[in-house]
Amino acid sequence: MTKDSQTFDGRRWHDMGGDAAGRIRTDQHDFSLWEKRVDALMILASAKGHFTVDGLRRVLEDMGPEAFETMTYYERWIASVNQNLIESGVYSTAELAQRMSEVAARGATYGEANK
Repeated sequence: MTKDSQTFDGRRWHDMGGDAAGRIRTDQHDFSLWEKRVDALMILASAKGHFTVDGLRRVLEDMGPEAFETMTYYERWIASVNQNLIESGVYSTAELAQRMSEVAARGATYGEANK
């Protein structure tokens, strides 16, 4: 079996149930603005019927182990939301690339964008 499919015990790489997780931080933290926006986008797009929880989970599980080792929780979620919105025809990859280019041209910060 490969690392990307299943382990020898039949579990896929993302199924960590029962594995040692190490120290779990229990302190509270405030979410950054972009993380709150990802959460809001997920709720709104789901409510509009653009994807289901199963669709989101499918993309998350298909990302592979490297995504879980290198991406934050909300980075993985926005990647899943984005993939589902593309698959449901809300926008195309070309439209997304065009929009991202327009946003990047505004500047790296809100202050630069307002000049």
